[in-house]
This record gives sequence, structure tokens and C-alpha cells, in this order.
Amino acid sequence: MSKKVLITGGAGYIGAHTVNALVKSGYSPIIVDDFRNSNPSVIQDLSKLIGFEPLFFNLDICDKSALKEIFAQHQINAVIHFAAFKAVGESVLEPLKYYQNNLIGLLNIIECMELFEVYELVFSSSCTVYGEPDAVKEVNEKTPKQLPTSPYGYTKWMAEQIISDYAKANSSFKVICLRYFNPIGAHPSGLIGELPIGKPNNLLPFITQTGIGKHSKLLVFGNDYPTIDGTCIRDYIHVMDLADAHIKAVEALGNNSIASCEYINVGTGKGTSVLQMIDAFEEISGTKLPWEFAPRRTGDIIEIYANVDLAKSLLNWQAQFSYKDAIKDAWNWELSNKQKEL
Repeated sequence: MSKKVLITGGAGYIGAHTVNALVKSGYSPIIVDDFRNSNPSVIQDLSKLIGFEPLFFNLDICDKSALKEIFAQHQINAVIHFAAFKAVGESVLEPLKYYQNNLIGLLNIIECMELFEVYELVFSSSCTVYGEPDAVKEVNEKTPKQLPTSPYGYTKWMAEQIISDYAKANSSFKVICLRYFNPIGAHPSGLIGELPIGKPNNLLPFITQTGIGKHSKLLVFGNDYPTIDGTCIRDYIHVMDLADAHIKAVEALGNNSIASCEYINVGTGKGTSVLQMIDAFEEISGTKLPWEFAPRRTGDIIEIYANVDLAKSLLNWQAQFSYKDAIKDAWNWELSNKQKEL
């Protein structure tokens, strides 16, 4: 009998790709999502990709009684917790919305896991917990966490603390917090990809949407940073690689190779600037992108990328795709979406 994995936020960008990877690896996914950060069409497209309609429940994980019903009805073996609000700017404007959703949702998940004796959790964390690196821009899991600059960042910072404290108090509980860097790209089929609600908050979907004509121009915030070309540098990881990291994390929890609570960076180990992303898009798509420089944004980190040695040693995982691979797949996804709209 295949292992049943509950995926909160399973209709979201990373969640949908992980559901696909779970199915391909022989797991039985159970999706919980309320479409606040996703579109119902994702379930239909995901069904085409995996060959059947996945088990899906439309509910808010902050509704503890509804969540308990899911745990009561299904013999869940592990949980992958994605469901959370994630826009830095919005979190500054609506902090209570972020603290209520992101932290109460996590607490409900852990309480249900405890009640129904589910002991394996993969948590969707973020490199935002590192803040702005001081001297060395390559961060590893021992790099000191810094106080975040946004309520969103604080929810990830606090969530890790909640998980750590609970793991210390409950020796049966095993958890891996995957600290994502910058997920980009789409499934090579063009069936699923990043589908932002409203204006994109992330760079690549804004690039592809501008390239296809949905926006008049792309703004590049800041051109005087101390980097190779004056623009910010990030570690861009293909969402397919990120989904695979979740499979490796579930496997590690299942074979008891994780002692209690582990924090693991998930990135490529390489940094790419905003201008390098734009140049690569223009080369891959054959499309000239309208863009211009704009003033720096408050809170933007200058440069950060992952040391991924721990992911290699603990999970036997490393990224297989480049940022150019991700751009190609993201553009294919954008073109596929345009065809759907015609």
C-alpha cells in the first residue's frame, strides 16, 4: 500500500509540482487547498499530467475542525506543509493577515498530527531567515539567522522556532525544514507552472508576462548595488528540482535517517543577477523585453545564494537544471497559457 502524504497548499505553484513528483514516485497525495493563492484550474491541469484526478479537499487549514476531519478519514503517513501567504510587500501592509494565516495554520497542522499520531513533516521554509548576509554571500545552515525585515519573514522565522520547540518536546516527531531560495520555471509539458493571482511578486513571472504583453514594461529596482552589474543577485532553482527535494525529504523521514529536526538549504549554489535573467530570457525567447531601472526597494537583499552540501549528504539531492532551463520552461508555460486564453 502506497504511503499517503497530505499536501497543504497542494494546488499552489510548488505544491502542484510536488504532487506530480509524489505520484511519479509511488506516493498517494491528499491535497488540501482553498484557492486563495491558486486557481481551481490547476487541479484539472494536474489531473491531465498525472493521469487521474487527485484526492482533493477545498478547505482552509485555519479551520481546525475541518482539518481534523481529513486526518480522521484518511490514514495519513506524512505531511508536506506549503499553505501560507508569501508576498513580502503585502505582509508589511497586512501583518495580521500573515500572522493569523501562516502561524495558526502551522499550529493546527502540528496539533492534528499529534492527535492522529502522524510523525513526519516537511515544512516549506525560506532563505529569508538568513536576512542580509554580512560578508560571505553563500549561506549554509549554520549561518546565523537574522531578524527578518517583513512580517512574512517573521512568520517563517517563528514557524521554524515553533517546529524546533515541538520536536524537542516530542521525540517521535521528525521534521525537515526546507529553506527555499528562489523557485522558478514550470513543468516541461507546459501543463502546470507559476500562475500568480494579480500582479506577480516574483521576477521571472513578471519577465514572462511582460514578454508576452501582459505588462507594458519590467522595472528593475536598483542599479547601484555592489554586485557584478549593479543589480541584486539570487539563487534561482528550477521548481522541478525543488519538487524532487521534497520527495527526497519524505524518503529521508520514512527511513529514519533524520534524527529529529533538520534545516536544509534547497538551491543551486550559484547566484544570478536580475540583468543576467533578463539577458537569458531575451536569448531563449527571441523576444526583446521592455524594461527600465527604478529606485531601490526597501528591504531587498543585495546578494544571497545557497551552500547545498547538507542537501547532498543528508538527502542525496542536488539541482539538475540551470536557471536557463527554468526560463525556457517558464516561457513555454506562458505561451501555453496564452493558447488557453484564445
